[in-house]
Amino acid sequence: MVNTDGQLYTIEGFAAGLIMIMTAYLVVSATSVYTAGDTHISDMQLEQLGSDALKIMATPASTGEISPLQKIIEVTPVGTDNATFGKMFGNLTNSKTGFGTDHIQFIASVSYRNKTDDSVSIYRLNSTRNLAGGEHAVRTTKWVIVNKKLPPSAPFAEDRAVLVEVLMWRD
Repeated sequence: MVNTDGQLYTIEGFAAGLIMIMTAYLVVSATSVYTAGDTHISDMQLEQLGSDALKIMATPASTGEISPLQKIIEVTPVGTDNATFGKMFGNLTNSKTGFGTDHIQFIASVSYRNKTDDSVSIYRLNSTRNLAGGEHAVRTTKWVIVNKKLPPSAPFAEDRAVLVEVLMWRD
């Protein structure tokens, strides 16, 4: 023990270094804490995007015309995919202001009440791909009045309220 002052400065420096490292760790870990409300913001934004796209599709171009969504549902035979819906909905939801496009996938279906047996029937309108099970999908819906034979075996077409439902997720 030639010089005890040097040992004291070494221990003090080591302790100060540990305090600075622990402080830096606490600051970095505290900034990445998410509250319960923050984790669902992207889901709400995706749901609002789908709702806006369906609202645009359900708005007629001028007074006295039918909306594109109404026209799509009326001309699509039950049980067949409608490429017009897929293209229009995909363009509305995947557009970005910057370069490239977004990667939003969807499955759209139409639900209606079957008057012959008072059950609810559903048929697929269009989809980009099937759910694989690992995606986190959100649901958006829109009621549409159509003049269509529902069920297809009905004797005549009549005005009906159908529910368009879209499950959306991001790849």
